[in-house]
Amino acid sequence: MNYLLAFLSGGVLCGAAQLLIDLTKLTPARILVAFVVFGVGLSAFGWYVPLRETFGCGITVPLVGFGGAIGEGVKKAVAEEGVLGILSGSLTAASVGTTAALIAGLFAALFAKSRPKQL
Repeated sequence: MNYLLAFLSGGVLCGAAQLLIDLTKLTPARILVAFVVFGVGLSAFGWYVPLRETFGCGITVPLVGFGGAIGEGVKKAVAEEGVLGILSGSLTAASVGTTAALIAGLFAALFAKSRPKQL
């Protein structure tokens, strides 16, 4: 049942993104940012953790999960450090994902061949 819920929730998120691409003039970059902000909003209202426990990887793997992790990190850091936690919480919570993306980008830049654009 866990796999089914994860598959369905991830599919709903992907379907929503595809509808936004097809039916609006939003660029993919803006849609990605909207999904991260949506995850932060879920965390701010206290809905992200229950959704994560119910849907598992279906909600944590997409960008909504990245936003939720940032929101949870900020809430935890503000509780521990006060107002300065607003700045440090998001960096601490998202550091693993950000570092992995940077390292993957570095390897892609080092080992991939670039070619000029053909007009």
